[in-house]
Amino acid sequence: MHFDLQTLIRTFGYPLVWGIVFAESGLLVGFLLPGDSLLFVAGFLCSVPRTGLDISVMAFGCFVFAVLGDSVGYYTGKRFGRKLFDKEDSKFFKKKHLMAAEDFFESQGKTAIILARFMPFIRTFAPIVAGIAAMRYRTFMTYNVVGGFGWGIGLTVLGYFLGKSIPEDQIDRYLLPITFAIMFISLAPSIFHILRANQRSKN
Repeated sequence: MHFDLQTLIRTFGYPLVWGIVFAESGLLVGFLLPGDSLLFVAGFLCSVPRTGLDISVMAFGCFVFAVLGDSVGYYTGKRFGRKLFDKEDSKFFKKKHLMAAEDFFESQGKTAIILARFMPFIRTFAPIVAGIAAMRYRTFMTYNVVGGFGWGIGLTVLGYFLGKSIPEDQIDRYLLPITFAIMFISLAPSIFHILRANQRSKN
């Protein structure tokens, strides 16, 4: 995955990264996508002059498409509501992730929109749950913008500055273990909440 991400980002640049950010934030299939590691690697590659990628353009685009994606998720929840809970599992939709997001939303309240940004699986379904819960759109957008800024810009810029601190000829040596660490840290809370939601459903 590490090599593929680097190759894809180097080849397709901004449109690929922004498209994945939008899909992971706003489409039901988004939970399959590597959001955290993608942003980090994209920022990291912006620190390498030969890629031709600008960190300001990359980070701002990630922020915009993260906010747009969550808005689509919100309207999906508002439009289809509880019908989504009756939807059968498929390769691109897992009801357990929706239930975990609902559990997380109920426990964290409005701040779940911000916190969920940093949690794979839950990140995709949290705005949908907000739409189902009929959260006021203005309130949702406030938290959406804050979360989108922290996630879309924060992780990208973090990758950029870490890349800047490493000699260019050593990038391949350090990028892989750092990326795996980012993936592990981001997955841990989501796994905990999914297991918790499954346990509740059995009781």
